[in-house]
Amino acid sequence: MKTGVRRRCLMLGLAVLGSTLFGGCAGLQLGLQKPEVAVADLRLLDGNLIEQRFVLTLRVTNPNTTEIAIEGLTFTVDLNGQSFAKGVSNKPVVIPRLGEGRVEVVATTGLGGILRQLNAFRDGRDKVDYRLRGRLVTGNFGGIDFDQQGEVALPRGLSDLGKGTAPSGGTERF
Repeated sequence: MKTGVRRRCLMLGLAVLGSTLFGGCAGLQLGLQKPEVAVADLRLLDGNLIEQRFVLTLRVTNPNTTEIAIEGLTFTVDLNGQSFAKGVSNKPVVIPRLGEGRVEVVATTGLGGILRQLNAFRDGRDKVDYRLRGRLVTGNFGGIDFDQQGEVALPRGLSDLGKGTAPSGGTERF
């Protein structure tokens, strides 16, 4: 092989490698911090035996001095270490600099996701571990991955339902 051809192949290989390495960093400009994404609210939208849909309100906190224009997002929700729901949104929102914004998204789960979680009630757990991960799709920055973990306390008496006992009283709100 001639030196000129070898040199072109080497340059092409380096260009591909460089674009791959820098592509992973395209989500944030240099010096910007990742925004924090947390669950602010969850409510049942509709459902049947096979599929359930929830409205999930996410709070996006921007610690930067530059606003972040979000064009949409993709996400998955794990409960107790197991896949539970997923969703996408194409609703644009601008998160102000040094501020926060709320994004409502629809999360969809199926019968399998619900059945897997019944074990948490049978074990008498009073908390549910969750993990929310996904990607904020941005026009300016390409995209920003997020991964948030935490736990949520179950309302009093709800963990007793899996044991076959009814909650005490009749006026408790869940």
